[in-house]
Amino acid sequence: MANPLRLRVIAELADGRVHVSELARRLGISRPLLYMHLDRLEKADIVTGHLELSEDGKAMKYFELAPFELRLTAEVITKAVRAGGQDPPTDEQRDGQMKESDT
Repeated sequence: MANPLRLRVIAELADGRVHVSELARRLGISRPLLYMHLDRLEKADIVTGHLELSEDGKAMKYFELAPFELRLTAEVITKAVRAGGQDPPTDEQRDGQMKESDT
């Protein structure tokens, strides 16, 4: 959940199941990148994927939201930010940025 793209995936799936190619088109990303995020969401039990056969015999992969509840706390947010590699700047870093912008 630390990645904003995963939140977009959840939002797209909120109205029901979607074929993976359609989901990639809606999000404007490649299928390999989408599969990476869907894999993480599946491991977290947030989405589920199902293979279905089309009328012409093609395997079609659909994803949908699994029932889940997320408890958001300061600790969860902190872990998510750190997992994303984007720790908030320290006071010293902010002061350095301000000095650089003054020059």
